[in-house]
Amino acid sequence: MNRRIVVSGGGTGIGRAIAASFARAGDHVTIVGRRADVLEKVAAEYETVTAVAADLTVPADVERVAATLDSVDVVVNNAGGAVYDGPLSTLADHAAAWRAELDANVLTAALLTTALLPKVTRPGGRVILMSSVAAVKGGGVYGAAKAALHGWAYSLATRLGPEGITVNVVAPGYVAETEFFGDRMSPEFHESRVRQTLVGRGGVPDDIAATVDHLASPAAGYITGQIIHVNGGSVLGR
Repeated sequence: MNRRIVVSGGGTGIGRAIAASFARAGDHVTIVGRRADVLEKVAAEYETVTAVAADLTVPADVERVAATLDSVDVVVNNAGGAVYDGPLSTLADHAAAWRAELDANVLTAALLTTALLPKVTRPGGRVILMSSVAAVKGGGVYGAAKAALHGWAYSLATRLGPEGITVNVVAPGYVAETEFFGDRMSPEFHESRVRQTLVGRGGVPDDIAATVDHLASPAAGYITGQIIHVNGGSVLGR
């Protein structure tokens, strides 16, 4: 399709699947993340993928990413995750946890989107934010950070709708084949999550990529300001 796409956290898991799907469609994809080696492996597989290593919590890094792009059709804010693994014994520990989760999941999206907005196509541009079922089901500080994206997305959608830009949030449920669960992943853990679904299986990164593909397409021009849940029925109707 020859669009210009930016995917943060595009080196592994869901982000990699999203970037690969766009690349297979013929789009030019810039993947951004902190780990240059991981990004370069993806870029080596697809001729239309470019890797840019950057810490998206650092304004100067975000400005450097923006400077590599003349225009953007789709911004996919996928970077983030449950990043804090320290103690929660003191008030200082809790402050560190909140700062870490908000930085990783909210600040990364806010800075990258803000930096790229002047370059987003009008009309027809797309901004997509990656949330989580934890934002509506409850998931500690991580869930609260993801929920913060919802309110911000509503504001962005209201502001950018008249300019022909849509803004939506994708909230995945359980998705296997990612780094998210780390050492917690085991056959028993997997089965416990599958039992929470109505479809009898866990999600895979391509399930989320397919939803992002649709939201990024011309066919989704009448969808904006929405939270799209992709969770196999583990949470209903929110």
